[in-house]
Amino acid sequence: MKSPLTLMAATLLAATLAVPAMADTSGKKIALSNGYAGNSWRQSMLQSWARIGNQAIADKVVAAADAFTTAAREAPQQAAQIQNLILQGYDAIVVNALSPDALNGAVKQACDAGIVVVAFDGLVTEPCAYKVTVDLAETYGAEQVRQMAKRLPKGGNILYIRGVAGTSIDDEITKGVLREIEKFPNMKIVSTVHGDWDQTTAQKAVTGVLPSLPQIDGIIDQGGDGYGTAEAFRSAGRPLPVIMLGNRKDELVWWKQQIKEKGDYDTWSASEAPGMGTFAFWVAQQILDGKDVPKEVPMGILYVDKETLDAQIAATPDGGVANVEYSQDDVVKAIAAVKK
Repeated sequence: MKSPLTLMAATLLAATLAVPAMADTSGKKIALSNGYAGNSWRQSMLQSWARIGNQAIADKVVAAADAFTTAAREAPQQAAQIQNLILQGYDAIVVNALSPDALNGAVKQACDAGIVVVAFDGLVTEPCAYKVTVDLAETYGAEQVRQMAKRLPKGGNILYIRGVAGTSIDDEITKGVLREIEKFPNMKIVSTVHGDWDQTTAQKAVTGVLPSLPQIDGIIDQGGDGYGTAEAFRSAGRPLPVIMLGNRKDELVWWKQQIKEKGDYDTWSASEAPGMGTFAFWVAQQILDGKDVPKEVPMGILYVDKETLDAQIAATPDGGVANVEYSQDDVVKAIAAVKK
Protein backbone atom coordinates (compact mmCIF):
# COMPACT_ATOMS: atom_id res chain seq x y z
CA MET A 1 0.00 0.00 0.00
CA LYS A 2 1.34 3.44 -1.01
CA SER A 3 1.97 5.96 1.75
CA PRO A 4 -0.06 9.21 1.91
CA LEU A 5 3.09 11.18 0.99
CA THR A 6 3.61 9.03 -2.10
CA LEU A 7 -0.02 9.50 -3.15
CA MET A 8 0.26 13.27 -2.59
CA ALA A 9 3.42 13.45 -4.70
CA ALA A 10 1.77 11.47 -7.49
CA THR A 11 -1.27 13.74 -7.37
CA LEU A 12 0.86 16.89 -7.57
CA LEU A 13 2.85 15.45 -10.47
CA ALA A 14 -0.34 14.61 -12.36
CA ALA A 15 -1.71 18.10 -11.76
CA THR A 16 1.51 19.66 -13.01
CA LEU A 17 1.52 17.55 -16.17
CA ALA A 18 -2.13 18.51 -16.82
CA VAL A 19 -1.33 22.25 -16.97
CA PRO A 20 0.58 23.50 -20.03
CA ALA A 21 3.95 24.91 -19.03
CA MET A 22 4.27 28.68 -19.39
CA ALA A 23 7.39 30.16 -20.96
CA ASP A 24 9.64 32.39 -18.92
CA THR A 25 9.79 35.76 -20.70
CA SER A 26 12.46 37.34 -18.48
CA GLY A 27 15.07 36.69 -21.16
CA LYS A 28 12.90 37.71 -24.09
CA LYS A 29 13.48 40.84 -26.18
CA ILE A 30 10.62 42.86 -27.64
CA ALA A 31 11.12 45.63 -30.22
CA LEU A 32 8.80 48.35 -31.45
CA SER A 33 8.94 49.17 -35.17
CA ASN A 34 7.35 52.59 -35.57
CA GLY A 35 7.13 54.03 -39.05
CA TYR A 36 6.41 57.65 -38.17
CA ALA A 37 6.91 60.00 -35.23
CA GLY A 38 5.94 63.38 -36.68
CA ASN A 39 3.00 64.30 -34.45
CA SER A 40 2.06 64.53 -30.78
CA TRP A 41 0.15 61.21 -30.80
CA ARG A 42 3.19 59.27 -31.98
CA GLN A 43 5.45 61.08 -29.52
CA SER A 44 3.08 60.25 -26.66
CA MET A 45 2.90 56.65 -27.86
CA LEU A 46 6.70 56.36 -27.75
CA GLN A 47 6.79 57.88 -24.26
CA SER A 48 4.18 55.41 -23.01
CA TRP A 49 6.08 52.51 -24.57
CA ALA A 50 9.26 53.62 -22.82
CA ARG A 51 7.57 53.92 -19.41
CA ILE A 52 5.87 50.52 -19.54
CA GLY A 53 8.81 48.80 -21.23
CA ASN A 54 11.38 50.13 -18.77
CA GLN A 55 9.23 49.05 -15.83
CA ALA A 56 8.82 45.57 -17.34
CA ILE A 57 12.61 45.33 -17.65
CA ALA A 58 13.06 46.50 -14.05
CA ASP A 59 10.52 43.90 -12.92
CA LYS A 60 12.42 41.25 -14.94
CA VAL A 61 9.35 40.48 -17.04
CA VAL A 62 11.38 40.97 -20.25
CA ALA A 63 15.02 41.60 -21.07
CA ALA A 64 14.51 44.41 -23.60
CA ALA A 65 11.75 46.70 -24.90
CA ASP A 66 13.51 48.81 -27.50
CA ALA A 67 11.79 51.31 -29.82
CA PHE A 68 12.89 52.09 -33.38
CA THR A 69 11.41 54.79 -35.63
CA THR A 70 12.18 55.27 -39.31
CA ALA A 71 13.87 58.53 -40.29
CA ALA A 72 11.49 59.04 -43.22
CA ARG A 73 7.85 58.20 -43.68
CA GLU A 74 8.51 55.47 -46.23
CA ALA A 75 7.25 51.89 -46.08
CA PRO A 76 10.36 50.36 -47.74
CA GLN A 77 12.50 51.88 -45.00
CA GLN A 78 10.27 50.38 -42.31
CA ALA A 79 10.42 47.00 -44.06
CA ALA A 80 14.23 47.21 -43.96
CA GLN A 81 14.01 48.17 -40.29
CA ILE A 82 11.98 45.02 -39.52
CA GLN A 83 14.52 42.90 -41.41
CA ASN A 84 17.28 44.42 -39.26
CA LEU A 85 15.34 43.59 -36.10
CA ILE A 86 15.12 39.97 -37.28
CA LEU A 87 18.90 39.87 -37.63
CA GLN A 88 19.31 41.44 -34.17
CA GLY A 89 17.54 38.48 -32.58
CA TYR A 90 14.40 39.99 -31.12
CA ASP A 91 11.81 37.48 -29.94
CA ALA A 92 8.83 39.73 -30.76
CA ILE A 93 8.33 42.78 -32.96
CA VAL A 94 5.43 45.14 -32.30
CA VAL A 95 4.63 47.11 -35.46
CA ASN A 96 2.87 50.42 -36.08
CA ALA A 97 2.86 50.10 -39.84
CA LEU A 98 3.07 52.77 -42.52
CA SER A 99 1.22 50.54 -44.98
CA PRO A 100 -1.27 47.67 -44.67
CA ASP A 101 0.52 45.56 -47.29
CA ALA A 102 3.95 47.00 -48.14
CA LEU A 103 5.49 45.46 -45.01
CA ASN A 104 3.96 42.02 -45.49
CA GLY A 105 7.13 40.49 -46.92
CA ALA A 106 9.25 41.58 -43.97
CA VAL A 107 6.54 40.54 -41.50
CA LYS A 108 6.37 37.08 -43.09
CA GLN A 109 10.17 36.79 -42.84
CA ALA A 110 9.91 37.55 -39.12
CA CYS A 111 7.20 34.97 -38.60
CA ASP A 112 9.16 32.35 -40.56
CA ALA A 113 12.12 33.05 -38.25
CA GLY A 114 9.94 32.20 -35.25
CA ILE A 115 9.47 35.83 -34.19
CA VAL A 116 6.11 36.98 -32.82
CA VAL A 117 4.71 39.97 -34.74
CA VAL A 118 1.94 42.13 -33.25
CA ALA A 119 0.54 45.05 -35.27
CA PHE A 120 -1.44 47.91 -33.77
CA ASP A 121 -2.79 51.29 -34.94
CA GLY A 122 -1.29 51.00 -38.43
CA LEU A 123 -2.11 47.35 -39.20
CA VAL A 124 -0.72 44.86 -41.71
CA THR A 125 -2.63 42.30 -43.76
CA GLU A 126 -0.08 39.46 -43.46
CA PRO A 127 -2.06 36.60 -41.79
CA CYS A 128 0.82 35.45 -39.58
CA ALA A 129 0.74 38.71 -37.59
CA TYR A 130 -1.35 39.20 -34.48
CA LYS A 131 -3.37 42.41 -34.41
CA VAL A 132 -4.63 44.83 -31.77
CA THR A 133 -7.80 46.01 -33.46
CA VAL A 134 -9.99 49.08 -33.09
CA ASP A 135 -13.14 49.42 -35.17
CA LEU A 136 -12.07 52.82 -36.48
CA ALA A 137 -14.67 52.82 -39.24
CA GLU A 138 -17.53 52.57 -36.74
CA THR A 139 -16.28 53.97 -33.43
CA TYR A 140 -14.42 56.92 -34.95
CA GLY A 141 -15.35 57.62 -38.58
CA ALA A 142 -19.07 56.87 -38.44
CA GLU A 143 -19.42 58.17 -34.88
CA GLN A 144 -17.98 61.55 -35.89
CA VAL A 145 -20.66 61.87 -38.56
CA ARG A 146 -23.37 61.03 -36.02
CA GLN A 147 -21.94 63.52 -33.53
CA MET A 148 -21.81 66.19 -36.23
CA ALA A 149 -25.41 65.47 -37.24
CA LYS A 150 -26.50 66.12 -33.65
CA ARG A 151 -24.85 69.53 -33.75
CA LEU A 152 -25.99 70.41 -37.29
CA PRO A 153 -29.60 69.15 -37.33
CA LYS A 154 -30.31 71.22 -40.45
CA GLY A 155 -27.23 69.87 -42.18
CA GLY A 156 -24.46 71.86 -43.83
CA ASN A 157 -21.20 71.83 -45.73
CA ILE A 158 -18.44 69.61 -44.34
CA LEU A 159 -14.68 69.84 -44.81
CA TYR A 160 -13.07 66.43 -44.24
CA ILE A 161 -9.43 66.36 -43.11
CA ARG A 162 -7.82 62.99 -43.67
CA GLY A 163 -4.69 61.50 -42.09
CA VAL A 164 -1.55 59.99 -43.61
CA ALA A 165 -2.39 58.61 -47.05
CA GLY A 166 -1.94 54.88 -47.57
CA THR A 167 -2.25 53.85 -43.91
CA SER A 168 -4.89 51.45 -42.65
CA ILE A 169 -5.95 54.12 -40.12
CA ASP A 170 -6.82 56.66 -42.80
CA ASP A 171 -8.51 54.02 -44.95
CA GLU A 172 -10.69 52.68 -42.13
CA ILE A 173 -11.78 56.05 -40.71
CA THR A 174 -12.62 57.28 -44.21
CA LYS A 175 -14.63 54.15 -44.90
CA GLY A 176 -16.78 54.87 -41.85
CA VAL A 177 -17.17 58.58 -42.66
CA LEU A 178 -18.28 57.98 -46.25
CA ARG A 179 -20.61 55.13 -45.31
CA GLU A 180 -22.33 57.04 -42.50
CA ILE A 181 -22.69 60.41 -44.22
CA GLU A 182 -24.88 58.79 -46.87
CA LYS A 183 -27.54 58.52 -44.13
CA PHE A 184 -27.60 62.33 -43.78
CA PRO A 185 -28.38 63.81 -47.21
CA ASN A 186 -28.49 67.33 -45.74
CA MET A 187 -24.76 67.10 -44.92
CA LYS A 188 -22.29 67.28 -47.81
CA ILE A 189 -18.51 66.88 -47.91
CA VAL A 190 -17.50 69.79 -50.16
CA SER A 191 -13.73 69.32 -49.91
CA THR A 192 -11.11 66.86 -48.59
CA VAL A 193 -7.50 67.54 -47.64
CA HIS A 194 -4.78 65.53 -45.89
CA GLY A 195 -3.66 66.95 -42.54
CA ASP A 196 -1.45 63.97 -41.62
CA TRP A 197 -2.74 64.06 -37.98
CA ASP A 198 -0.58 67.14 -37.45
CA GLN A 199 -1.66 70.69 -36.53
CA THR A 200 0.88 72.51 -38.73
CA THR A 201 0.25 70.34 -41.77
CA ALA A 202 -3.51 70.66 -41.34
CA GLN A 203 -3.34 74.44 -40.98
CA LYS A 204 -1.39 74.75 -44.25
CA ALA A 205 -3.70 72.37 -46.08
CA VAL A 206 -6.88 74.09 -44.90
CA THR A 207 -5.45 77.56 -45.58
CA GLY A 208 -4.73 76.46 -49.13
CA VAL A 209 -8.31 75.38 -49.94
CA LEU A 210 -10.36 77.89 -47.92
CA PRO A 211 -10.46 80.63 -50.59
CA SER A 212 -12.21 78.28 -52.99
CA LEU A 213 -14.76 76.91 -50.51
CA PRO A 214 -18.31 77.96 -49.69
CA GLN A 215 -19.41 78.44 -46.09
CA ILE A 216 -18.14 75.53 -44.00
CA ASP A 217 -20.43 74.40 -41.18
CA GLY A 218 -18.49 71.43 -39.82
CA ILE A 219 -15.05 69.81 -39.80
CA ILE A 220 -14.70 66.03 -39.65
CA ASP A 221 -11.13 64.86 -39.20
CA GLN A 222 -8.91 62.11 -37.82
CA GLY A 223 -7.37 63.77 -34.77
CA GLY A 224 -4.37 66.01 -34.29
CA ASP A 225 -5.57 68.65 -36.74
CA GLY A 226 -8.40 70.47 -34.93
CA TYR A 227 -6.36 73.35 -33.50
CA GLY A 228 -4.49 73.92 -36.76
CA THR A 229 -7.80 73.98 -38.61
CA ALA A 230 -9.23 76.52 -36.16
CA GLU A 231 -6.16 78.72 -36.70
CA ALA A 232 -6.63 78.54 -40.46
CA PHE A 233 -10.24 79.75 -40.15
CA ARG A 234 -9.23 82.50 -37.72
CA SER A 235 -6.45 83.75 -39.99
CA ALA A 236 -8.80 83.76 -42.98
CA GLY A 237 -11.47 85.68 -41.06
CA ARG A 238 -13.96 82.89 -41.72
CA PRO A 239 -16.79 82.00 -39.28
CA LEU A 240 -15.76 79.18 -36.93
CA PRO A 241 -17.46 75.88 -37.82
CA VAL A 242 -18.08 72.92 -35.52
CA ILE A 243 -14.68 71.21 -35.38
CA MET A 244 -14.35 67.63 -34.23
CA LEU A 245 -11.27 67.23 -32.04
CA GLY A 246 -8.68 64.50 -31.40
CA ASN A 247 -7.80 64.62 -27.68
CA ARG A 248 -4.60 66.66 -28.14
CA LYS A 249 -3.84 68.97 -25.23
CA ASP A 250 -3.83 72.10 -27.39
CA GLU A 251 -7.20 71.12 -28.87
CA LEU A 252 -8.74 70.52 -25.45
CA VAL A 253 -7.40 73.80 -24.07
CA TRP A 254 -8.71 75.59 -27.18
CA TRP A 255 -12.14 73.98 -26.64
CA LYS A 256 -12.17 75.19 -23.04
CA GLN A 257 -11.25 78.70 -24.22
CA GLN A 258 -14.13 78.72 -26.71
CA ILE A 259 -16.56 77.80 -23.93
CA LYS A 260 -15.16 80.61 -21.78
CA GLU A 261 -15.37 83.21 -24.54
CA LYS A 262 -18.65 82.21 -26.17
CA GLY A 263 -20.55 80.79 -23.19
CA ASP A 264 -20.59 77.43 -24.98
CA TYR A 265 -18.92 75.60 -27.83
CA ASP A 266 -20.50 72.25 -28.49
CA THR A 267 -18.18 69.70 -30.05
CA TRP A 268 -16.78 66.21 -29.43
CA SER A 269 -13.30 64.76 -29.06
CA ALA A 270 -11.95 61.25 -29.50
CA SER A 271 -8.80 59.32 -30.35
CA GLU A 272 -7.13 56.00 -29.90
CA ALA A 273 -5.14 56.37 -26.69
CA PRO A 274 -1.41 56.60 -27.47
CA GLY A 275 -1.00 53.99 -24.75
CA MET A 276 -2.40 51.39 -27.12
CA GLY A 277 1.24 50.67 -27.90
CA THR A 278 1.54 49.38 -24.32
CA PHE A 279 -1.51 47.20 -24.94
CA ALA A 280 0.30 45.67 -27.93
CA PHE A 281 3.45 45.23 -25.83
CA TRP A 282 1.56 43.07 -23.33
CA VAL A 283 -0.13 41.09 -26.11
CA ALA A 284 3.34 40.21 -27.42
CA GLN A 285 4.52 39.31 -23.91
CA GLN A 286 1.54 37.02 -23.36
CA ILE A 287 2.21 35.20 -26.64
CA LEU A 288 5.86 34.75 -25.68
CA ASP A 289 4.63 33.45 -22.32
CA GLY A 290 2.87 30.61 -24.12
CA LYS A 291 -0.66 31.89 -23.55
CA ASP A 292 -3.46 31.10 -25.99
CA VAL A 293 -3.94 34.50 -27.64
CA PRO A 294 -6.44 35.06 -30.48
CA LYS A 295 -5.12 36.52 -33.72
CA GLU A 296 -7.12 39.70 -33.12
CA VAL A 297 -7.49 41.37 -29.72
CA PRO A 298 -9.94 44.31 -29.82
CA MET A 299 -9.83 47.49 -27.77
CA GLY A 300 -11.80 50.74 -27.67
CA ILE A 301 -10.96 54.43 -28.09
CA LEU A 302 -10.90 57.30 -25.60
CA TYR A 303 -13.73 59.85 -25.74
CA VAL A 304 -13.69 63.32 -24.15
CA ASP A 305 -16.90 65.30 -23.62
CA LYS A 306 -17.73 68.53 -21.78
CA GLU A 307 -18.15 66.62 -18.50
CA THR A 308 -14.65 65.11 -18.67
CA LEU A 309 -12.91 68.03 -20.41
CA ASP A 310 -11.42 69.69 -17.32
CA ALA A 311 -10.11 66.41 -15.90
CA GLN A 312 -8.45 65.44 -19.18
CA ILE A 313 -6.82 68.86 -19.56
CA ALA A 314 -5.38 68.55 -16.05
CA ALA A 315 -4.11 65.01 -16.68
CA THR A 316 -2.57 65.63 -20.13
CA PRO A 317 0.97 67.11 -20.36
CA ASP A 318 1.59 70.12 -22.58
CA GLY A 319 2.17 68.97 -26.13
CA GLY A 320 0.63 65.59 -25.31
CA VAL A 321 -2.55 63.62 -25.93
CA ALA A 322 -5.20 62.39 -23.49
CA ASN A 323 -3.99 58.92 -22.71
CA VAL A 324 -4.44 55.55 -21.04
CA GLU A 325 -1.54 53.17 -20.44
CA TYR A 326 -2.35 49.48 -20.13
CA SER A 327 -1.15 46.86 -17.70
CA GLN A 328 -0.52 43.17 -18.16
CA ASP A 329 -3.72 42.49 -16.23
CA ASP A 330 -5.73 44.73 -18.61
CA VAL A 331 -4.55 42.65 -21.56
CA VAL A 332 -5.10 39.32 -19.80
CA LYS A 333 -8.72 40.38 -19.22
CA ALA A 334 -9.14 41.58 -22.80
CA ILE A 335 -7.85 38.26 -24.15
CA ALA A 336 -10.16 36.33 -21.84
CA ALA A 337 -13.13 38.41 -23.02
CA VAL A 338 -12.42 37.52 -26.66
CA LYS A 339 -12.27 33.81 -25.82
CA LYS A 340 -15.64 33.74 -24.02
